[in-house]
Amino acid sequence: MPHITIEYVIMLPLLIMQIFLFPMTASWLMNTWVNSRRTLALQDVAGHLGSTMQQLYFSLNHTTIPPGKASYYPGLPPLIEDIIYKGTATLQSLSGPELSSVRALELTVTLMGTTNSVTRTVILGPDVNWNPSVFLSNSTNAYITAEKFVNGTISLQFNG
Repeated sequence: MPHITIEYVIMLPLLIMQIFLFPMTASWLMNTWVNSRRTLALQDVAGHLGSTMQQLYFSLNHTTIPPGKASYYPGLPPLIEDIIYKGTATLQSLSGPELSSVRALELTVTLMGTTNSVTRTVILGPDVNWNPSVFLSNSTNAYITAEKFVNGTISLQFNG
C-alpha cells in the first residue's frame, strides 16, 4: 500500500503541471506561428507595392516618355486575415559620393491593431518627389499615382 501512495504523491503534481503547461505552450506556439504568417503576408504586400512604385518611376523616367500622369491599381487583397493594413512612405537622400544621385523611398506596411509591421526600401533616382499619403487596403480607391512634370521630376503618391 505505501507504494501506491508514494506514486500518487509523485505523479499528481506532474499531472496538474501538465494540465496547465501543455495549453500554455500550445497557445504560445500558435501565437508565434500566426505572427510569422502575418509578417510574411505583409512582406509580400510591401514587396509588391515597392516594386510597383519602382517600375512606375523607371517607366516615366525615360526621356521618350512625355509629361503626364499614370495610375496603377496593385490588385492586393483588401484584408490580411480579416484585418486592414496601412502603407506609408518617406523619401530619403542617401549619403556618400557615389550615392549623391540616388534617393530611397522607405515603405512601411502595418497591420492595423497588431504589432506586425514591415519596412521595405526602394531605390529611386534624384528627380523623384514623394507626396505624403496613406495606402489603406480596404479603400475602393487604393492605388498608386506617378506624375511626370515638364522639368523631368516625377511625383509619387498613394491614393485611397
